[in-house]
Amino acid sequence: MLTAHAYRIPTSGPEDMTGLQALLDNKKISPKDIVAILGKTEGNGCVNDFTRGYSTFAFKTMLAGAMKTSPAEVAKRVAFIMSGGTEGVISPHVTVFARTEAGNAAPATGQKRMAIGVAHSRVFRPEDIGRLAQVEGVVEAVKAAVKDAGITSPQDVHFVQIKCPLLTSERITEAAGRGKTVVTHDTYESMGYSRGASALGVAVALSEVKASDVTDEKICSDWSLYSSVASTSAGIELMNCEIIVMGNVAGSTSDFIISHDVMRDAIDGEAVRGALKSAGISAAGVVSPSDAQRIVNVLAKAEADPSGYVRKARHTMLNDSDVNHSRMARAVVGGVIASIVGYPMIYVSGGAEHQGPSGGGPVAVIARA
Repeated sequence: MLTAHAYRIPTSGPEDMTGLQALLDNKKISPKDIVAILGKTEGNGCVNDFTRGYSTFAFKTMLAGAMKTSPAEVAKRVAFIMSGGTEGVISPHVTVFARTEAGNAAPATGQKRMAIGVAHSRVFRPEDIGRLAQVEGVVEAVKAAVKDAGITSPQDVHFVQIKCPLLTSERITEAAGRGKTVVTHDTYESMGYSRGASALGVAVALSEVKASDVTDEKICSDWSLYSSVASTSAGIELMNCEIIVMGNVAGSTSDFIISHDVMRDAIDGEAVRGALKSAGISAAGVVSPSDAQRIVNVLAKAEADPSGYVRKARHTMLNDSDVNHSRMARAVVGGVIASIVGYPMIYVSGGAEHQGPSGGGPVAVIARA
């Protein structure tokens, strides 16, 4: 069994490799052991956020040199998921995931500890995005990532992070040239459809939702269908889905554990505390400095409730023509989580279509056991 490791590294910009380079130079991590990099970049998180692709390119190039191979080969070995948008207090950073042979670690404790699996879906066509074809492709890839992690029960999966594609005007035109239609001609709206289809793929793969209940018409329409562990982020820099499955397995020698809960709305601090408690961290108020040292990262989804209300009070995030609602939601959820853990370097992804109940979203804690 492979041993999972996680490292949170602050970044001064999308291209900043100094933190990872220091880990490599100090032999704390070997480039060949890296399986995934999950980042928060300081772009707008929308269709034209090129910080995601810029960061991915920088990390691929850097690791290609360290591994003495090509960036294309690195892309086959490592899942790169860059999520744009660090609104409010969210601090730009990356979390690097690695796996080593169990023989290099301490003996297994008998308790369930963190395991990581990665997979890449097939390349999707523009007409697939936001439709059942994308759901089905994600189902297959998530199952492969679960197997890669060595997880045998869906109940042991605590977070599934996916980077998925979106539609651009060029992609829409290309599909039309072949006589194909796309789910929407609004490129920003396509992000939601892609996130939603990917999330439903997670839900079906983990038996949270029946495959027969998912149709094209229900994607981004029937909010009763959702996954409690899916976190999906759309970007312009790819046409497939890159997947990281995080969970716990018995017999693992990892020093880390992951737990999760589900936020019912954007200000559900109790769900954050519930996830912390499941990781053995008390948070009656703010996490204590000693417990805060155990936290590697908090991962969460954020959404402007499509009903237009939060706890029966009207919100205006969906009506603002100047700032996209996903940007506002990230700022809100980021502030709620930071106020509890006492630290703003956290991962919050905007747009929670079919990721948790409508208006809410999953929240996970990675901690040292």
